[in-house]
Amino acid sequence: MKKKRAIIIIAVILIIGLIIVLNLSSQREKSVKVTVENVTKTDLTSIISASGEIKPKKNVNISALIPGRIVKIGVKEGDEVKAGDFLLKLDSTQYEANAERDRAFIQSSQAELIKAEITLQKNRSFYDRQKNLFDNGLISMEQLEQAKVQLDISDASNRSVKFQIQQAQASLKSTLDNLSKTVFTSPIDGVITSLRVEEGEMAIIGTMNNPGTVLMTIADLSVMEVEVEVDETDVIGVQLGQTADIRVDAFPNQTIKGKVTEIGSSAIQKLGATASTQESKDFKVVVTLENPSKLLKPGLSASADIITAEKKQVLAVPISALVLKEKKIEATATTEPTKDKKDTEEEGIYVVENSRAKFVPVKKGVMGELMIEIVSGLNEGQNIVVGPYDALRQLKDGVLIKPEAKKTEEKK
Repeated sequence: MKKKRAIIIIAVILIIGLIIVLNLSSQREKSVKVTVENVTKTDLTSIISASGEIKPKKNVNISALIPGRIVKIGVKEGDEVKAGDFLLKLDSTQYEANAERDRAFIQSSQAELIKAEITLQKNRSFYDRQKNLFDNGLISMEQLEQAKVQLDISDASNRSVKFQIQQAQASLKSTLDNLSKTVFTSPIDGVITSLRVEEGEMAIIGTMNNPGTVLMTIADLSVMEVEVEVDETDVIGVQLGQTADIRVDAFPNQTIKGKVTEIGSSAIQKLGATASTQESKDFKVVVTLENPSKLLKPGLSASADIITAEKKQVLAVPISALVLKEKKIEATATTEPTKDKKDTEEEGIYVVENSRAKFVPVKKGVMGELMIEIVSGLNEGQNIVVGPYDALRQLKDGVLIKPEAKKTEEKK
């Protein structure tokens, strides 16, 4: 009986030890929990998003060209006007008086001109008679020279009066031009979007350092645009004619179609920025709206999704599946060290083969919002590792993986 008990105890110990050994051997190779998806074909749209504001294509600021007090305003903000319609008038009393002064001076000079021409004609006739007498030896040379001097003086006086008339006429032209600038008419068909003055205020002209008074703003609201600022890394993908979806903050449930009509050739200069400022640069891009709503107003905030590329049914994977891995470079006698990360790293995706991870370099194509096109390196239907991020960072070739249900990942 003692021998049987000893044998049984030894057998139990051996079984327990065997179980422990098997458990330890099975735990030597740890598996990594990952999310796995199949490579499929889908439609991709590459979009560049930017924000800005609504602006009319034609926008005219009416400013004063001469100083004066505003005596009459014929429009109010929101009025529709046609080209040539009266807008406002400045006090023209001084300019009218100047015009009358110039006209009177011209008339006075014209009377002086008549007198000068009569005197000139008289002296010319006198000189002709004196010359005839001199030729016949009846008068001396001195008398002929006196007659010639009188003729030259009268001729100079005549020309002086003519120059005075020309000067007065030029002054009158300038005065009439200033007088015409006291009345403002609309240069375009549009809407008064801003009226910044009242009757009785002074309109001040601008100088080199100080801008003049902007009396009002007229905008043609029939053609509306969105002016957005696009980052320098994205603007290279924007081209004229590309379509865009516009969303205005004031109309959150409405999308307006548009087309890119202008791309800035130089970066926007921000206030206070210098040439050495190491900040990201933005470029102006203008999108013209198609069939804009009449409710749109200049200055409304808007965002534009510019469609830079569209592809139908292409191989695509989630952007989260892409990983960077160091290249394996075989050392040779001619191999030189490089400092460029692009030469030492390659982008690829971990595929699943026999429950193990395998890194495969890929070539990218169009990038969508959450998916990216794979031009080469993968085949449709392959299983790939798409997450989580921590697992992808630690993953290596040949590592045993444990697929995790997608629902579980979403819950986390």
